[in-house]
Amino acid sequence: MVLLEFQMSPRAEGDSVSAYVAQIIDIIDRSGVPYQLTPMGTILEGEWDETFAVVKACFDHLREVGCSRIGLHLKVDWREGPAGRLQAKTAKVAQLLGRKLRT
Repeated sequence: MVLLEFQMSPRAEGDSVSAYVAQIIDIIDRSGVPYQLTPMGTILEGEWDETFAVVKACFDHLREVGCSRIGLHLKVDWREGPAGRLQAKTAKVAQLLGRKLRT
């Protein structure tokens, strides 16, 4: 099972990239892969091939809509075992602290 965090930085006309980010989030949401959106990126949870397929679909889309340059930051944590770490990792920290976190 993989937790994959990524951030894509499309380069196009102007400074704002929010319209492109919304398009990639739509691709992620429609993929069916569990994910968590953060202000600085997106975390996917699933098998290796399915999570990387989502990243590739996002990259391919940005190329298709005319982005002439795309930066990609990618972080992967692979571990044998069942799904559910997307929430379980932060829940474990809260349990150890004995309080609800403000995230």
